[in-house]
Parts: sequence; structure tokens; C-alpha cells
Amino acid sequence: MARSQLQKLGTYLNPHWHKAALGVIALFIVNLVGVWIPLLIRNGIDELQVTFSFGRIMYYALLVLVLASVMWVIRMVSRITLFGVGRQVEFDLKQRIFEHLLRMEPAYFARNTAGELISRATSDVDNIRRLLGFAILSLANTIFAYALTVPVMLSINIRLTLISLAVYPLMLVLVQMFSHRLRRQQLEVQERISRLSDLIQEDMSGISLIKIYAQEENERRAFQTLNTNLLTANLTLARTRNTLFPLLGGLASISLLVILASGSGAIATGALTVGDFVALLLYVERLVFPTALLGFTITAYQRGEVSIDRVEAILDAEPKIQSHPQSQPLEQVQGELVAHNLSYTYPGATTPALDGVNFAIAPGERIAIVGPIGSGKSTLANALPRLLDIAAGQLQLDGQDVTALPLPDLRQAIAYVPQDSFLFSTTIKNNIRYGVPLMEFPEVQYAAKQAQMDVEIQNFPQQYDTIVGERGITLSGGQRQRTSLARALVVDAPVLVLDDALSSVDNRTATAILNALSEGTQQKTVLFISHQMSAAATADRIFVMDQGRIVQQGTHADLVQQPGLYRDLWEQHQLESVLQ
Repeated sequence: MARSQLQKLGTYLNPHWHKAALGVIALFIVNLVGVWIPLLIRNGIDELQVTFSFGRIMYYALLVLVLASVMWVIRMVSRITLFGVGRQVEFDLKQRIFEHLLRMEPAYFARNTAGELISRATSDVDNIRRLLGFAILSLANTIFAYALTVPVMLSINIRLTLISLAVYPLMLVLVQMFSHRLRRQQLEVQERISRLSDLIQEDMSGISLIKIYAQEENERRAFQTLNTNLLTANLTLARTRNTLFPLLGGLASISLLVILASGSGAIATGALTVGDFVALLLYVERLVFPTALLGFTITAYQRGEVSIDRVEAILDAEPKIQSHPQSQPLEQVQGELVAHNLSYTYPGATTPALDGVNFAIAPGERIAIVGPIGSGKSTLANALPRLLDIAAGQLQLDGQDVTALPLPDLRQAIAYVPQDSFLFSTTIKNNIRYGVPLMEFPEVQYAAKQAQMDVEIQNFPQQYDTIVGERGITLSGGQRQRTSLARALVVDAPVLVLDDALSSVDNRTATAILNALSEGTQQKTVLFISHQMSAAATADRIFVMDQGRIVQQGTHADLVQQPGLYRDLWEQHQLESVLQ
């Protein structure tokens, strides 16, 4: 394992080093007792050859039984402790990953799919747990077994010991030969698991669309292809393991054959006692298991090595949108918004989504933003609470550069309702008060009334305690949008941004909602993006956007008299109203 990865392991273990040290010390004692037992058996055999005594047999038998029991208890302590450290590291890593992902900007999740991130936070973290549990226990046990056993074997008979251990360098050569191949194949398995997880997550989220277009068979084939690729990768890895592990075990067993073949001659010549011979057999047997286990340890290392890289790729990613290190708390927000040549180009794009946008919005003013699809309206909405990494000096809130404000303060000052009305799989009440979890019910209901949602909620089976299902699947599109609006109103922020958040609501209801906002929230600055021209016409001012620029602005009465995009949109709206 590379030095940097060993350093990462050290970082993971550092908070729990005392427990890991206890487990390793316990394992050392286990091996110490394990070396002592064959010496007792040797002494007993040699003594009983001279003077046989049933009492001495019972003495040695009971002593070995007591030591074996102590050895078993201490071994259990070492296993529980070291495996517990692995579980604790698993807990810490999952917590770190989740907290880190909460800091990342939305664009990060566009570049990294949910299935991939879930796979790394579960499967890869589990591999690291095994590395820090089973692999460390196995490696420490192997080191202690060799370090304590080989010197004792050499003290009994140097020649037999060297002959019996002659095959072990060959094992190390085999391990080195297979190591790179195992790592490459393990990486392939992990990547294919991620692809499969991503497909499952995507299909479960889009199951309604799959059924609407009757694409079950295509999705089944896509899953079968990815599942077959995963099976192939797993079988390839299994073949490599099943070639290496039996070779290691077989080579380790050759040591026993060497002792059996050479030991009898040494006993016949008097160079070795029967007790020494039995002790050597027991010591060689002691080395067979940890040596054979070396193969599984290698697998755990290879998995852990790959998984550390994948997990650290998440933790090393720095959020591009962060609070300024010298930012000052935002207090007494009035809601004035000013843009100075605001521009933004999405990564990889050549055409700017916002191109030199300028405006000044007074506190409490109600602004409608209209324009064709792709004109930059949603990009502007996302720029206000810094969901996009905009440059400094282009956007101000109450005269302060938004990039110099603490992100929590900025986002508490701007309540934003995006196009995608995402709801959590909990009650309507908890969804509405998500921004203020301890909000009392009367305030929750008042927000629902402002969003024209209270009457419909009262007709639900459990009313405000109704579970809305995953992503609000049990609600209609308009109900989801109005619930999301109520959630923003509960926060009572000085600035309210609605990004086409009433698109699934009819014109009359949308107008009633905007009128309710105007009556009850005189101090709020409201920006609402809408394709519903009748609702936009009620705003104090209207911004007309096209190709990332504000091409017109003014009141409805002024704009409808001017030739241009707004009048075209209004005439189209009038025509559609007549045709309906």
C-alpha cells in the first residue's frame, strides 16, 4: 500500500489508537501463550519418557487446558476490540462523507451521480472497515506468530527449521506477482458496482416514467448488461484469488511434510528428542494458518487500497462555494438587490447563461421575470442565494457583496422555491416547517393558507399528518409546488424567489397566491419567474430576459405599449386564453 494511503489509515485510526493498541497487545499475549504451550508439551513428553506418571500427565493436561482457555479469552478480547475499531472507523467515515456532501454545491451532484456516491459511502467504507478490522488483526497475528515462533524453532533445531521455512520466500514472490492484478481487478469490480447502484437508484426514482413509456423491458436489459459485467468482473477476480490462495496454503503445508520426512531420521540419530519433534510439528502447524490466511489479508488490503482512493476522492473535493473567511454576520436585512454586470457561464459551455445583467430592486418590491425558455431566468434565480459560483462584486444584498457574506446568513435571508418541488417522505406538516423544524402548527397552517393549500390539506385522510411519499409522489404537481411555497413562507425571509414555482397551478390560483403575498408580506422583496403572463402582469415591475440579458423592464402597462418581446409574449398569452 502506498505511503499516502498508509497515512490515511493512520488518520482514520488516530482517534481510536488506544483501543487498537489494546487489541494488538492482547494478540501479542495470545501468540506468546501459543508459543509456550508446545514447549510445555515437549517437556511433558520428554519427562514421561524417563518416568511415566499418571499424575504428571494430568498436571500437563490441566496446565495446557488452562493456558488454552486463557488464550481463547484473550483472543476473543483482541478480535472484539480490533473489529470494534473497524466499526467505529466505518461510523466516522460515513459521518464525515455525509457532512462533507452537505457542504458541496449543487453542481457537484450533477458531476457525480447519486448511485456512485452511495456506493462509495457504503460498499467502499465497508471495505475500509474490513481492512482496519480483519486485515490488521490477521497481519498482526502473522507478524507475532513468525517473530515469536521462528526463534524458538531455531533454538530446537536450526537445520530442520531452515528446511521447513525454505518455501516461504516463494510465497512472498507469489504475493508480489498477484498483487497488482488483484488491485486492478478489485477496482474494476468496485466501479461496476457503482454503475449498477446508479442504475437502480435512477430507475427507482423514475419508475413512473418507465411505466408511462412501457420501457420495463429496455430497463431490464440495461440492468442485465450491467449485472453481467459485474458478474464477469467478480468471476475474474475470483479466479485470481482461487489460484493464489490454494498455492499459498499448499506451499505452507509442505513445511509439515519436510518436518515429517527429516524429523524421523534426526530422532533415530539422537539429534532430536521426541518432544522436540512434536514441538516442531506444532510450531510449523502454527505457521500454516496465518500463512494461508495471508491470501485473504491481501484481498482485504487490495479492496481497502482501492476503496481509500475512492472515498478520499469525495473528502478531498473542496466546495467551490464557501463563506468568505473574513465575512461578517448579516443583520437587519431590508431586501435591496443590485446587480452590476452579472455574468455566468456554466462549466464546459461557450455561451454565457447570464451576460452583463444589471438591475436595482428596492426593498419590498415585487418583480416578475419573464422570457423564453433558456433565456437565463433560472440561472439568475440560482445566482441570488449563491447556488452558483458567481464572481465577486457582481451581486449585492443591502449594499453588501453576496460573495463576502456568510452562506448560512445569505440563505436565511433569501427563501428560494426552485422549479423542482422536492418534498421529503414525511408528513405535510414536517415538509412545510422543514426550514424551522420547531415551528408551531398555527404558523404552519397560516403559511399553507397563503399558498392556497390549506383547504386541500383539510380534505386529506390525515390532514397535516398525511405522509406524502418519496419526493411527494402522492401529491399532484400543483400541490407539491404550493407545499414547497408554504415551506418557503414559514422561513419568513426578507427576500422570496419563486423560480417558476407556480407552473403547475392555474392562472387564477397563481394570481390569488401572489396577491396574498403582496397583502401579508409588505416587507418582503419578491422575485417570481413565471410563464403565466396574467400573474406576471400584477407585479410592480417586470424584467424581460432573452439570451442571458434583461432586454426590457418596466410595468405591465408600459411594456405592453412598447414593441418588443414582452408584447409578443402578452399577445401570445391573450391568444391562448381565447382558444381555451
